[in-house]
Formats: sequence, C-alpha cells, structure tokens
Amino acid sequence: MTTPNRRNADARRPAPRAAGEDNARPPLPKAYAGCLDRFMAYLRVECGLAANTLSAYRRDALDLLHDLAEAGLASPEEATPEHLAAHARSLKADRAMEASSVIRHLATIRVLYRWLVVIGRLASNPADFLETPHRWRRLPGVLSARDAAALVSAPRPPAKSTSAANATPGRPPPPPLWMRDRALLELLYASGLRASEAVTLGLAEFRPEIGTVRVTGKGSKQRLVPVHARAMAAIRDYLHECRPLLLKGDAKDKGRVFLSARGRPLTRASVWSIVSRWAKAAGLRHTHPHTLRHSFATHLLVGGADLRVVQELLGHADIGTTEVYTHVDRTRLKDVHRSFHPRA
Repeated sequence: MTTPNRRNADARRPAPRAAGEDNARPPLPKAYAGCLDRFMAYLRVECGLAANTLSAYRRDALDLLHDLAEAGLASPEEATPEHLAAHARSLKADRAMEASSVIRHLATIRVLYRWLVVIGRLASNPADFLETPHRWRRLPGVLSARDAAALVSAPRPPAKSTSAANATPGRPPPPPLWMRDRALLELLYASGLRASEAVTLGLAEFRPEIGTVRVTGKGSKQRLVPVHARAMAAIRDYLHECRPLLLKGDAKDKGRVFLSARGRPLTRASVWSIVSRWAKAAGLRHTHPHTLRHSFATHLLVGGADLRVVQELLGHADIGTTEVYTHVDRTRLKDVHRSFHPRA
C-alpha cells in the first residue's frame, strides 16, 4: 500500500530554482539545522575531512535538507527512497547539473543517511536505493605523453628584446617567473599533486638528496611522493635563482615553496591560471592542474604500475577513486588494438 508521503513525493517537490536562488531560501527548521550541525561535526572531527571537502558536503546536504523541508517533512528521518529519488532527478532535470556534480551530491546523501543509521536515528538507509548515473560519468581528461612534455617544457626565458623592453633603468631585472612556472608544472606532472597540495608545500618538505617530497593531502594526511631528477632540477633552479628575488622584507611567504610576484604563497586560482596560460602557449585546450594529475596516474598505469601503488601516490583513501584511471587505460588499449591489430 502506498503511503501518503510516497504518493505525494513528486507532487510536493519544489519548482526548479535559478542559479544563486539558494542564497535566498529561508533558514532551515530547527530539526533540520540541528541535524546538519551534528553531521558536519561528525565529518570534521571523526572523519577528519579537509576544509574544501567539508564545504562541498555542507552545500550538498543543505540543498537536500531544504528540499525535504519544503516537501513538508518534519525531519530528514522521514524521507523515503521516493523523496530522495525525486530530489536526485531534480538535480539533472531541473538544475542541469553536470554528471560529476550529481555523483558527488548523491555520495553526500548516502553518507548523511548512513550516519543517521549508525547513530540510531534510522533502522534502514533510504539512500541505499539511489542509483548513481554511471552512464553520465565522463572519463578524466588526459594528455598524451607528448602533449604533457610540451606543456611542462613550455615556460621559457622571454626573448632578449622583450626582457630589455620590460626592464626599468636603475632597477634590478624582474624575477624569472618562467622558472617558477616550469618547476610547478614539472612537479604537478612528476608527482600527481593536487593544486591545493602544491600551494601548501613547505621548503622543509623537499628532500632533493633522495628525490622525494612530503605532501599533506586531504584530511591532513601525509604521504611521501618520489620526484624524478628532471623535475627536481627544475625546482632546484627555481629555488636558487628565482625564489630569492620574490621574497619581500615583510616575510609573508610562510616558508612556502611557490610564491607570487608579490612574495606571497601562490593560491589555487593562481595555479589554475599558470597551467592554463602555458597550456595555451603549447597549443593545448581544456587543460587545468587536475589534467596533469590525471595524466600522471594514467601514464603510470599504461606503463604497468600497480593500481595500489598509484592509489598511494595520489593519496586516495578509497581505491575505487583510483579505478577510474583503469577505464582510461582500457580506452587507450582499445584504440591501440583497433589501430594496429591486422584483423581489427
């Protein structure tokens, strides 16, 4: 027998909202706000999630809880599989979310309701019935080995005429920022770092004598990542010849490796800008810091690296996150088979 809540789940689903309209929604009812606060405390304290991840979880959970409250439910615990499915459908149909955003959003819903079961607020998890739209999932963009090499080699000294035009009489020449950019690109591709990991690297984390760097990833988890000789040489050149020229007297560099022209630590947005600029110079489109991370992982797997090793190098807590690169690998293998097998 169909319950009233299930029968009316779609009928009471809120109308589609325009982008930015969430900011104008009324405050959550007390039962919902308390649930959200306790859920976020659980993610922060017990799961040790990083700030950016916590922000994404909160945004997705808030979106769901607003929809459930507007559907007339007294608390999140009253949601049925039909309510959650209606919300999931709205993400794609009404709000035109990208597949990756829908997948992340559904993951948040599953974690929220799994937590409600663990703390005894629910006997069963209504989110277990949610289907992830795997068919929407796009494989990560990956550069060929040749394109990756072209990108990391793109930063070069400006022509002498350009340098002379930019020079100011009586002042020292500007810092060779191309050296910083090459060191950054080499490191991103050599070690598969996230942009957020690269900008927080400290000088003490580099061990050039053994060719490694200690990286602090999501949830403040540390890992030791090898850096090949070419990348380490680019970093060493930057540290010796460029970084000292970027330092300012107010010492606001915080001991970070990569600095802006103002002597402050680079931001993630700066890294995106640097990668995009040199990708354009190398004739590459739609290339960003994560493209280098994807390429790092895929090229290792194509070369025969073990999936568990790649998981460790990337700092993935769940090997399922790493497995997406095996699909990229299979796609490449199919292309190679089709191109070179005599009967393909």
